[in-house]
Amino acid sequence: MSEPPRFDRGHTDDLMSFLAASPTPYHAVVNAAERLEKAGFRQVAETDAWDGSSGGKYVLRGGAIIAWYVPEGAPAHTPFRIVGAHTDSPNLRVKPRPDSGAHGWRQVAVEIYGGPLLNSWLDRDLGLAGRLSLRDGSTRLVNVDRPLLRVPQLAIHLDRSVNADGLKLDKQRHMQPVWGMGGDVRDGDLIAFLEETAGLPSGEVTGWDLMVHSVEPPAYLGRDRELVAGPRMDNLLSVHAGTAALTAAAGRGTGLSHIPVLAAFDHEENGSQSDTGADGPLLGGVLERSVFARGGSYEDRARAFAGTVCLSSDTGHAVHPNYAERHDPTHHPRIDGGPILKVNVNNRYATDGSGRAVFAAACEKADVPFQSFVSNNAMPCGTTIGPITAARHGIRTVDIGVAILSMHSARELCGANDPFLLANALVAFLEG
Repeated sequence: MSEPPRFDRGHTDDLMSFLAASPTPYHAVVNAAERLEKAGFRQVAETDAWDGSSGGKYVLRGGAIIAWYVPEGAPAHTPFRIVGAHTDSPNLRVKPRPDSGAHGWRQVAVEIYGGPLLNSWLDRDLGLAGRLSLRDGSTRLVNVDRPLLRVPQLAIHLDRSVNADGLKLDKQRHMQPVWGMGGDVRDGDLIAFLEETAGLPSGEVTGWDLMVHSVEPPAYLGRDRELVAGPRMDNLLSVHAGTAALTAAAGRGTGLSHIPVLAAFDHEENGSQSDTGADGPLLGGVLERSVFARGGSYEDRARAFAGTVCLSSDTGHAVHPNYAERHDPTHHPRIDGGPILKVNVNNRYATDGSGRAVFAAACEKADVPFQSFVSNNAMPCGTTIGPITAARHGIRTVDIGVAILSMHSARELCGANDPFLLANALVAFLEG
């Protein structure tokens, strides 16, 4: 068997392009699908009958994508190797009645999605993107990728204690962006603007899923350009790495002993309970249909799931130089130290000792260093799609990721080498 492909700094360059082109989960899965198509994958519709042919296939549903590669002659009971990730990031999302304003300002009514660092959205040039639902039942992606909105901060002259007492933001009163001046607020103005932007007739849009995004592009940072600053690294960094790893593993063809899978879900940031979230039936349905399409029985499905392993890949916390006391004193993951293995004995992460062995073997095969992350005992631990995947499908799951700073900020920070180190480890894992 030939050596696995080695991703390098070019992978990080491509990640930055992927981040810039993916302001929403809907854009992210379309961009991932385009990469898969170039590697020979083909889309299959959930409403069609599936055949048992070999090769690469994928399913799109909203802001989620499940892709898999079936080697030639793979038995129906062949187990899966899954890279799991999520496509959504905390942000500000447009309400059903978006047009608002006061005192001569025209504003857009937004709701807080997930758990963003609210202050990171202040005084930042913001675009608007998402999915438009049309009168004929179809959808259209839209992306206004220019300075359109801004959430203006209160001047220090009107809040003299802000630096001493800290900034306090009311989610309803203080986070509504402005987008112009004018007279009375007119219902329909924002959607009419987006119809014009998308080249649609007036009145064609009957529904929308819209969110704001920073228009500042990703950039290398630091004396030696050793850092990357950009939006939505949590968790498009993992989606991008998983896509690259799946296409690389698929290139090995008949040498695979497992079926490699990418499962990128929406709605992780608010609990994963949706038809496109990890707590929904999407992944299980796709895997079962793959087994049955190849002539498998329920027994084959049970055997395949019993031998399946999932790496739940999500970003984690690098040790912060200004807040090192917030971290566990014996676990200080460092930027560019390689991917992290995330552990929590209360199952906020799904990793156990056997899962650690699987990940360690993949990193050894790829010649990639890895680190361990565990939370400070005095602080509650976050969670991922890992425990959900393990519990819902009975699949052995391991939580991993890349260590970053400023998680849930409108603009996060990672090492320039960590993205391709993660991708190399994922290739080794998918190849078994």
